[in-house]
Amino acid sequence: MADEELLQAYRRTADNQWLGYLLHRYTLLLLGVAMKYLKDRTEAEDAVQQIFLKALTHLPKEEIANFKGWLYILMRNHCLQQLRDKTRFADEQALSNVPAAPGNHDELMLHEYNLEQMTEAIKHLNDEQRTTITMFYLQKKSYDQIIMATGYTFMQVKSFIQNGKRNLKTILLKKLSERGQ
Repeated sequence: MADEELLQAYRRTADNQWLGYLLHRYTLLLLGVAMKYLKDRTEAEDAVQQIFLKALTHLPKEEIANFKGWLYILMRNHCLQQLRDKTRFADEQALSNVPAAPGNHDELMLHEYNLEQMTEAIKHLNDEQRTTITMFYLQKKSYDQIIMATGYTFMQVKSFIQNGKRNLKTILLKKLSERGQ
């Protein structure tokens, strides 16, 4: 059966067996993509399992024209998020191991002031932007975690974060110019 026929059978019956057939076809493709990005077999196998779970949750909600392409993009984005999370964790570990120098008090105060300004500016965003910006930047949640927590689609989360960043910049620049006058 073609991918479209299996998808239609799955949508018609809600029987995960059809989805299982479909996902089984692309297991090696997904594993190859994950290996390309993650360079570790165990992590790649875990990523394939996570993509299978994502497919189970996303397929009933989304209309997919090209299943293979959709699955590939889902895996690629998942792997890139994994790599970002690893990098972010490594950066945080490196920063936490740096002792505070005695001369850094002013920098620490400036950082704290900037954080207060940012927190205040976030309050001026609309609900969706405020929620996604807070979850992504302050709570360090991935797009997938935000999607699961809010029910927004991937594109909505991406858009809310992009627009929220732009609006934050505008708000902060406006406050800065008001303070300077």
